[in-house]
Amino acid sequence: MARRQTESEIYSEEFLALSTPEFHILLAIADSELHGYAMMQEVRENTGGAVRLGPGTLYRCIQDLVRKSLIEESQRTPAPGEDPRRRYYRLSPTGRRALQAEARRLAKLVELARSKRVLRRLPN
Repeated sequence: MARRQTESEIYSEEFLALSTPEFHILLAIADSELHGYAMMQEVRENTGGAVRLGPGTLYRCIQDLVRKSLIEESQRTPAPGEDPRRRYYRLSPTGRRALQAEARRLAKLVELARSKRVLRRLPN
């Protein structure tokens, strides 16, 4: 008899295919609603410039993440003087679970690399 999968197992398997840009976008909006340009800046800042999302990659990923129900457009409107076409996005509950699952997967890989002495533990 097959074992029934838990919800976290289902989410982790379903969303393991997050691309690097998708993961960074979800991480960028984990604690606040952002518009596209602010996401680009947040990702660049969070990665020390190692990951730079161009407009094509960013907006294609946003469309895919919306389609997958991992992010959703918020009701927030641009401030006066900002471009009225600006759209703000936030994590959906499913997106938060996907982000958590991917972060856990990456953390396990880091622990494996440490156990094989590929990486050293960082001092506290």
